[in-house]
This record gives sequence, structure tokens and C-alpha cells, in this order.
Amino acid sequence: MKTAVSAERWNWLFAPARADLGFAVRTACAAILSLLIAMWMELGSPQWAPLTVWTVATASRGESFSKARWRLAGTVVGCGVGVALIAAFPQEAGLFFLCLALWTGVCCGLATAFDGYRSYGFLVASFTAAIVATDGIASPGDAFFIAMARGTYIALGILCEAVLAMLFSPGMRERARGALLARLRGVSAMARQRLENWHAAEPGPATESALLADIMTASARIEFDVLEMGPAAGRVADHARAAVADLLAAMARVRAGAPWASVLRRLDGGERHIEAIAAPRRGDRFRFRSRSVRQATQGLRNGARVAAGVLAASVIWYVTAWPSGIGFIAYVVLVYGLLATREVPVLASAAFARGAVWCAVVAAVYVLLIVPMVTAPEMLAFCLLVPMVVGGLAARTPRLANHAFSFNMFLPVLIGPSNAGRYDESAFLNGTMAFLAAVFFAGAMFRLVLPFRPDEHLRRTIGWAERRLPGLATGRSVPSARVWLMTNAESMVRAVRTGRGVGEELLFAYFAAHMAVMVQGLCVIEIREAMAGGALPVPVARRLAAFLRVWTRNPARAAALVPALLRRAEMRAPAGEDLAAALRAIMLHDRSGGVSGR
Repeated sequence: MKTAVSAERWNWLFAPARADLGFAVRTACAAILSLLIAMWMELGSPQWAPLTVWTVATASRGESFSKARWRLAGTVVGCGVGVALIAAFPQEAGLFFLCLALWTGVCCGLATAFDGYRSYGFLVASFTAAIVATDGIASPGDAFFIAMARGTYIALGILCEAVLAMLFSPGMRERARGALLARLRGVSAMARQRLENWHAAEPGPATESALLADIMTASARIEFDVLEMGPAAGRVADHARAAVADLLAAMARVRAGAPWASVLRRLDGGERHIEAIAAPRRGDRFRFRSRSVRQATQGLRNGARVAAGVLAASVIWYVTAWPSGIGFIAYVVLVYGLLATREVPVLASAAFARGAVWCAVVAAVYVLLIVPMVTAPEMLAFCLLVPMVVGGLAARTPRLANHAFSFNMFLPVLIGPSNAGRYDESAFLNGTMAFLAAVFFAGAMFRLVLPFRPDEHLRRTIGWAERRLPGLATGRSVPSARVWLMTNAESMVRAVRTGRGVGEELLFAYFAAHMAVMVQGLCVIEIREAMAGGALPVPVARRLAAFLRVWTRNPARAAALVPALLRRAEMRAPAGEDLAAALRAIMLHDRSGGVSGR
């Protein structure tokens, strides 16, 4: 049995899936091609081109497009800031590193507030500025040329990865639409089946969390599928997000105890949006926008942690006068930029460090044994193919993804191939020591400076949702039900992913409480919309408005008003069933009390 389990652990290497092998070979070839072109162009540091290839390469072409676009934008901004820092403080080391730390902290803090690869653009701006600025310390007059060189490496890496990916991905646009439709139809059918069972028997938080995660996983892929479709996508993204929002609304209505006919209307509405993707209508002007909300506290803590780490690394170099200290600082900023916005940076940094050690070992073998025997760039490329393919296969294995992240990116950097020769042994050892020191230093700072605590994050998340409820009831501007559902669903899924260390019972208690708040908010929004629509008699609308005002100040007192409202004929009519269910659901969380949510 133990032998069988051990063999399965190595299936990723000796029996890889066809798609995984294709990704590994394609990306390795793109990285090697970028290296050869950079050496042919006689660029000073050609190793940065394959690093870019591994950075932007993803399993999906849409993801790669998005990541490459934001990396390029971040590079332009970062190069400009790096040159500005050198120009402003050519002989003021203290101010120079203080401003560099502040810039890095601001970028990492802002990155926390954005979704997808938009946040990655801020991170690239942070570490690109650091690389350009630290390289320019020795020769400030060459800062502009260093920035241009860094931009050239990155553009070359992006171009090589894109060209090989297009060659290996014919018919991408047609497949993207088919993949999106299959994913949405699959999650819609699954949600319908599970909600039918839930209508008869109330599920537990773990079951609800699993369905919510499946729905939001489908939502996260929409942006990338639409990018693969190109200009022909039309309103696909709007209809896809609306379909996801309708599934969330159906899930919330089941939890609120709404009539099954009301739940079916939402499920059918989602399927209509899916069919609008399958058969686009000419002149379709449907719009749907949503955004994920991040906690400002999390962004401030992230930015402060990174700024403190960069300042500490600068102090270490300033005090010790370590010859490789400048490289150490650049690596620290780079590692922070790669890991700072991970959901649990401490866990990511541990696996990243193990991959970095393997990277240093393999690089040492190449620098000390293989590179001295190589007489042409083509032979070096052939020799690098094996570790790069292995790294690409590891990148497609979930338990090894963070290990492969550091291994793939930094292997060509540590080997440092160039037209003029290779690193001598002392230069390689110094550079590798700076790299490993930066990786372990950043990991230690993640644990020591404002460490991420899942229980605190859960409390902040539920507190943020509860603080928004009064504004839904009495505020002038009320978000749509779809936007409210999407925002809370993304927050809940993220909280569950990051809170695995607090214990399953407490984790799902927080999830249930947040789910109850989401349902409450949905019901309040539906009551406000019914009041604003003019379909209710004026006396009923006034009573509902009075109920909401009292509920924001004293939920227990508002509960006493509910029976009288439910006795009105308008609430007992078929058209008022949803409104009556909303009133009952609003009071449910207040009666259950605390974090239990039910």
C-alpha cells in the first residue's frame, strides 16, 4: 500500500497528463527561445527574459493574456519610478531606500484591493522599480539604459510566450466559448439539483460552502474565457456574470425560506443568460458589472509589512556593507512582490523557500559541472530543457505549484548565462547566497511583522458585512441584489480558503453567520426595490419603511412589527409571498444570535 501511494506521488513526473506535458514543453521552449534571442541580441542580462516567460505562462491563454498585459503596464511604471529614484537621490542612501520601501509598500497595499492580474500589475511596478533602482546605484548615469534593458527583456519574454502559445493553441476562440458554456451549464445543473434537495432538508455550512465555491470558481474563469474570445465576445461577460448572480440569488432564496417557485424563477433566469451566450442576439445591450471588495485593513497591513521588510533589508546592507547586499535587497522586493498578495503568505513562502533551495542546487550543478563544457548557446539551451520541463510539470501539480514557482523563475537567473562567459564560482556563490537569504528573510518577516491571522480575518470579514446592513435599509443609494450577492459570495469563499487553520467548527460558524447576513441584505434590498417600484399600496410601503428604520436601530423591537405586516392581505396574496419570506428572513439572524448564523 505504501509503495502504491509513493508511486502515485510521482505520477506528475513519470506519467503526466497530456495537457500538463504540453504546457511544460511549450513553456520551456518559449523560455529557451527568449534566452537565445536575448543572447543573440547581446543583451547584458539575458536571463531575465526566460524569467518573464515563466512568470506570465499559465494553463489558460486568457490568463496569460491578462497577466502579460498587466505585467507590461507594471513594468513601464516601475521603470519610470526606478529612474526617478536614482535621479532624485543619487548620493542619499537613507532617503533612497526609505522612498523605495514606501513605494513598494504602497504598491503591495494597493494590489490587495484589486482582483485577478490587475493586482499583479501593482506588484510588478514595485519590484521592477527596485531592480532598476538597485542596479543603478553603482552607475547612476546609466539608470535610463538599465530601465530600457529591463523593459526589453520583459517584452521579449512576453512575446516569445505568446507566439508559442498561439502556435500550440489553434481554434482558441471557438474553444473558449464552448468551455465557458460547458462550465456555466454544469454549475447551473449542479446548483439546481442540490437546491431541490435543500428545499426539503436544510444543508450544513460545509455543503453550502462547497456549492458556493463551485459557483465562484466558474465566475473567476469568466474574464479569461472572454479574453480568449477576443472582440467577438460581445456581451458574453455581462450575461455570464448575471447567470452566476442568479444562481447565488436562488441559493440565498432557498436559505431565506422563499417559495420554490421563486427559486425556480432565479434558476430559469440564469439559464436564459447562458442561452444568450450560446445564441447571441444582434444589438444586445445587456450590461452587468460587479466588483470584489477587499478590506482596507488587510491592504494597510500588507503594505506596512512589505515596507518594513524592505527597510530592514536596507539596514542590513547599510550596516554590514555586504558586497552582494544590493542584490539581496532587490531579491527581497521581488519575493515580496511575488508572495505579498497570496491569501496566506506564510504558507506560500514556506513552499517557495523549498523550491528556491532546489533551484540553487540544480543551478550549482549546471554552473560548476555542465556550463564549463558548453561551447555554444544552442547546447546550453538543450541542457536547460530537462530541468525546465520538469519544473513545468511540477507547476501543474497543485501540491508542488509554489515549489515550482520559485524554481522555474530563478533557475536561469542563478545560472546567469551570457555571451561573455559564465559566472565564476565566487560570483555564483555570492549571488546564490543573496537569493536564498532574501527568500528566507522574506519568509521570516511574513511570520514576525503583522502576521496574517485567519481568525482575525474572519472577524473583519463578518464585521464588514454587518456594518453594511443599516445602509441597505435606510441609505439613499442601494446596490442591486446581484451586486450584493456577488460581493459577499466572493468574500465568503476567500475567507473559507484562508481560514482553514482556525478549526472547521469555528470556520463554518463564521461562514453560516456571513451567509445569514448576505440573505438578510438580499431581503432588505428586495423590500426596498418593492417599495420603490410603486406596485405596493402606499400604506403598506409606509409600514415597510417604518419597519426598516426601526430594524436598523432596534432589531428586537422591529420583530414585534413583523406579525402585523404579515397579516396584511398584500402579503398573503401569491404576489406577496416573496415579500413575506423576505420579512421573515430578515429577523432570522437576529433571533439566532452571535456567530452561529442560524
